[in-house]
Amino acid sequence: MSVGPIRPIRLRSGQALRSGQAVGRFRQIMISTSTVRSFRRRLLNWYNKHGRDLPWRRTQDPYAILVSEFMLQQTQVASVLPYYDKWLRRFPNFEALARASENDVLHAWQGLGYYARARNLHAAAKIISTKSRGQCPPDRDQLLSLPGIGRYTANALASFAFDQPVPVVDANIARLLARLFNISAPIDSAAGRNSVWNSAARLVGQGGAGVFNSALMDLGAIICIPRAPKCGICPVRKFCRAKNPANLPIKKARPTLKRILEVHGFIVRQNRILLEQSAKRWHGMWILPPSSSPKGKRAIHESIFPFTNHRVTLRIVAQSPPTMAKRQQRWIAIDSLDSIPIPSPHRRAIADVFTAARAAQLHRPPWSGS
Repeated sequence: MSVGPIRPIRLRSGQALRSGQAVGRFRQIMISTSTVRSFRRRLLNWYNKHGRDLPWRRTQDPYAILVSEFMLQQTQVASVLPYYDKWLRRFPNFEALARASENDVLHAWQGLGYYARARNLHAAAKIISTKSRGQCPPDRDQLLSLPGIGRYTANALASFAFDQPVPVVDANIARLLARLFNISAPIDSAAGRNSVWNSAARLVGQGGAGVFNSALMDLGAIICIPRAPKCGICPVRKFCRAKNPANLPIKKARPTLKRILEVHGFIVRQNRILLEQSAKRWHGMWILPPSSSPKGKRAIHESIFPFTNHRVTLRIVAQSPPTMAKRQQRWIAIDSLDSIPIPSPHRRAIADVFTAARAAQLHRPPWSGS
């Protein structure tokens, strides 16, 4: 990419860059307007032929777009697609979602993980229904005041629903811009984030921001991929400053992966199973109750599921029914389990134990608790 003179730049702590600047670790890169126009033209020509056909791109309904943005936080497109249309059929607008119970919202979300997103989306719908009569505000400051909405989601909604000329930076765009501008600061550091966001602001232009931001995303998702970028067929290769694109972006060292063991009891009585409403990680959802005496008991199910910085081993042991269930526990009819929100690791554990018991054709299965 052709650039003007490069000069050192120093930022005071907390100082943000002005829109239109893009920096590496200690560099300021100025891009000519003609270069930006040429870049945009090549990118959009490629996008018109190769862009992904995604359902949330066929609408400018702020509600439908906001649902997609919440679902796509920390979740890949392929995992979101089966849920998106079902969600919109069940909760077609802000008012419908606001009226729904938390139980119904969590049940519709189960399997997507990171359930705080569903609770935040539910809370945001209630606020919009109450304060804005179900009409999503286009103002970024108002959007930023809603639960679960940060800079990325506010900008995405402003760009895709209201075509406002604001930058959008997701993981794909951050990787693409780190290579395009050869950004040497870790993109998950304050300096790196400033560099990426200001690079995006310089490129976005005044018209067609939603389409342009979608094109950047798809170029990152299809061509400028993480470990083996397809530089040979990149439509904007001539603008790229990276000498070794596969080595970018740089990220800070990850914290040591924390390993956690969680032991829960499997308790069945008269075609009912004892479950507990979680007040912690899966707040509001129903889980197998934590085991009160796991030592020395044989596991009837064991599985591993990951989170961002830790990995959980879920171990299930058979237990006898308690004399009295705790306040947050309920006996749930086995044939009604599909109607309540249960996190995927616990739902899979329940299904696995029942399947194993049926396969063994046991008259009194080991999980019967008696």
